[in-house]
Amino acid sequence: MVAPGNARYAAERASMGDQPIVVLTDREGRRCLRIARHGAALLGFEVPLRGGERDLAAGYLDAAEIVARPGSRFAIMAPFAGRIADARYRFDGQMQDLQPGVTGAERASRHGFVRGVDFQIDALDADSSRAQVVLSTRAIRAQPGYPHAIDLELIFSLHASGLTLEARMRNLGASAAPCFFGWHPYFRVADALLDEWQLQIPAQTLIRTGADLIALPGAAAYVPLDAAPALDFREARRIGDSILDQGYTDLASDADGRIRTRLRDPSSGLGIAVWQERGVMHAFTADTVSRDARRSIALEPMECMADAFNRPECAAAIRLEAGAERRFRCGVEVEYT
Repeated sequence: MVAPGNARYAAERASMGDQPIVVLTDREGRRCLRIARHGAALLGFEVPLRGGERDLAAGYLDAAEIVARPGSRFAIMAPFAGRIADARYRFDGQMQDLQPGVTGAERASRHGFVRGVDFQIDALDADSSRAQVVLSTRAIRAQPGYPHAIDLELIFSLHASGLTLEARMRNLGASAAPCFFGWHPYFRVADALLDEWQLQIPAQTLIRTGADLIALPGAAAYVPLDAAPALDFREARRIGDSILDQGYTDLASDADGRIRTRLRDPSSGLGIAVWQERGVMHAFTADTVSRDARRSIALEPMECMADAFNRPECAAAIRLEAGAERRFRCGVEVEYT
């Protein structure tokens, strides 16, 4: 265990079956984060509730799930998030194919290259203000259709207001690379179906997709939420029977610069704010997952929209010059009412 004396926070190595994990603990606040090295997937986020604990994270349950990755729970998505249409894109005049030789319905590329990677622990420490782990990988190297080298570093911190995830992406190649970050967390604020939970997404615009969940071409992809009332969560309201697998953009920030998507269980008063500093929010009500369908919701902070490699309007946002580093910060604040 790493903790000076009787410090409030602690950080330690542990295991789930044969899978190594990291545990960050707030002993005074009775909160705990568990993170797998495999995929850097968050496994649990326990907080106090009515004399007991509530695990806000609908993560993997055992070592087998950590390896199999069903539902991409808490997936780290880099160097791209979501889907890439037909697994092809053009960058700096060169057409790239992420699945050479694959044809037909088998062509599908999503969520980047690091979900199956064992991250390295670069630092693990705790003091009186936070517990923290720094994880890194150099696995993003010359993948099929991605002739670039990106170093990825993740910093998970547990502190008084919740958790922070900071991603740092550095281009080690000799030329510019397309690159952006996303996180795929699933949250659960109660044991019941999510229909009674309240959701608020501070967006002005819906990203409209086709049946393949790829955004429609050009301006047709962007729909003002005034024209899509069934998917409008600008004001907090119960999710009800809404089926969501939608991206939201033109997000409004609070006075401190953070954009907050809120989820709340009105019966207990427990809520969370999933925050990010820029980008888009993707909401998914988990209707098609094999476990806990509609008993959790994915609220995914993403630096850019899915299929951004193929969107001209995203070209500047995804471009990472040789030798440059870009950072993306997001996190979760715990709220009680």
